[in-house]
Amino acid sequence: MSQYDDVWLVIPAYNEGQVIADVVENARKTFPNIVVVDDGSTDGSAEHILTTGAHLVRHPVNLGQGAALQTGLSYALQQPDARYFATFDADGQHQTADVEKMVAVLRGGTADVVLGSRFIEQSEQVPMIKRVVLRTAAAVSPTARKLKLTDSHNGLRVINREAASQLRITMNGMAHASEIVGLLAKSSLRVVEVPVDILYTDYSRAKGQSLINGVNILFDISLRERGRR
Repeated sequence: MSQYDDVWLVIPAYNEGQVIADVVENARKTFPNIVVVDDGSTDGSAEHILTTGAHLVRHPVNLGQGAALQTGLSYALQQPDARYFATFDADGQHQTADVEKMVAVLRGGTADVVLGSRFIEQSEQVPMIKRVVLRTAAAVSPTARKLKLTDSHNGLRVINREAASQLRITMNGMAHASEIVGLLAKSSLRVVEVPVDILYTDYSRAKGQSLINGVNILFDISLRERGRR
């Protein structure tokens, strides 16, 4: 038995065959329950995932990270003992120690949703271009401002069952992060941020969002907010 038997990690993966087995095996040292959604990978990611003991769900074609997260959350919600759900990146950037800290906040009963932030404490480890894009995204989004978020596009989130049951992610690409923040801002869920450490390896930097993707996210936020007026 593990003290984290009621926690499920949800990991969306697309062509992460180089690292996914190591990421999952390391995470399972702390969190025994992991579902990895192979989002139409063409590099044999699924075969690597099958060696880890994690649950595997496969999309036949690539649908995008938002769709993979929704699939993974839906799967984890079907597990009767699941109480807490963490969204966790497949590229090795996220730290299980941060998930432990975030779960502890939820267990304390003061929040329904705990979001990771790269900017509450030291942010020098975040590449400069990414730092500018992420800070701008938080600043220009009315929903992020309503929640007083410093890092609205951090993929490390831990939520309780009530929150997970309310989420309906419909945006399949990277803009799902803006959608999640918008859904949280409209809800009565209690949302807090905690500082987290992101490990930027050469691999994760190569796989991470480019400046163009960041601009696309900002453009998407602008269109969504304009559509609400």
